[in-house]
Amino acid sequence: MRAARIHEFGDASVIRVEEVPVPRPGPGEVLVEVAATAFNPSEVGLRSGLLPEVFRASLPHTLGWDVSGTVAETGAGVSDLAAGDRVFGMVDGAAAEYVAAPADVLARAPRSIPLADAAAVPVAGLTAWQAVHEHARIEPGRRVLVNGAGGGVGTFAVQLAKLAGGHVIATASPRSAAAVRRLGADEVIDYTTTPLPADVDVLLNLIPAAHAPASPVTVSIAGGEGHFVMRYDPAQLTALAALIDEGRLTVEIAESHPLPALPRVHRRAEAGDLRGKVTLLMG
Repeated sequence: MRAARIHEFGDASVIRVEEVPVPRPGPGEVLVEVAATAFNPSEVGLRSGLLPEVFRASLPHTLGWDVSGTVAETGAGVSDLAAGDRVFGMVDGAAAEYVAAPADVLARAPRSIPLADAAAVPVAGLTAWQAVHEHARIEPGRRVLVNGAGGGVGTFAVQLAKLAGGHVIATASPRSAAAVRRLGADEVIDYTTTPLPADVDVLLNLIPAAHAPASPVTVSIAGGEGHFVMRYDPAQLTALAALIDEGRLTVEIAESHPLPALPRVHRRAEAGDLRGKVTLLMG
């Protein structure tokens, strides 16, 4: 099978798409035939060897965390999933045609969207869910500023904050503004020309931005005040899948590319040339 791996830490040139054996599922595991993985900016840090205490990886290492696909085989003791089930989740080494994963870390994929699109949900969707519901605890009527609404986490955060009853003010570049408004933002601010408002109850800061205004509640995934790190939670992923299938949550895919394009995606991310979720397709 093909897998995108690194044998050393460094720039994007260290990523190799190469042939490796198909893994076998152990007890409690399933083998997933991968439909897609999704790129996350934090993978640049892992590939570069930055923050090794956070991004622990032995070499050679298969990249990718987000995964969607179909169960191909089950290991001993697995009863909740069967061959043919559509699943998604967060699994180390997802940038490959097959990945073995503990059955209990996977959730059933939403059925109302293409299976490959579901790969865009786990990391970004869970980050947004926890920002909105656990850290900001957004309530109806709150004025919520989503700083970085056009990004992968931002597109989910705008929708979830709106579903929670917030009045959503979103910052976006001109090329992202229409999409952010379509996803439910009440106000869209072009951060390249307009100062950010200070009269907000909650700031969801999704991009490094020292100029972001102070607010009574600040939640950040970009360092600084209110910073948190997403924890993986399959039950919350199941809740996101239900919202998708109910038509209340939209999955926005900015770009899709075949797996061999992953080094180029990394280079573009480092150059600041990526917006929104990018998926890597195995088919």
